[in-house]
Amino acid sequence: MKKIQGLVLALTLAFCSMGVFANPVNINTASADELSQAISGVGISKAEAIVAYRQTHGNFNSVDELASVKGIGQKTLDKNRDRLTIKP
Repeated sequence: MKKIQGLVLALTLAFCSMGVFANPVNINTASADELSQAISGVGISKAEAIVAYRQTHGNFNSVDELASVKGIGQKTLDKNRDRLTIKP
């Protein structure tokens, strides 16, 4: 029984550290720091580019529009799709 409890705890911690239970980040309101932490493969420079794009072009109408930001490719977008939202 203790082995099962230990396994459940280990799996829970693993999933939590991967962000599985985290709320998606709103790409229309998140800061560069929040974006760089939430989006796998995006550092602070690309996150700042997302914020700059948003300030220049207005809010994103869809998560797919994020691929319009220089340095954000389709692979990055697809890998992170479940972590992103435009809804408040």
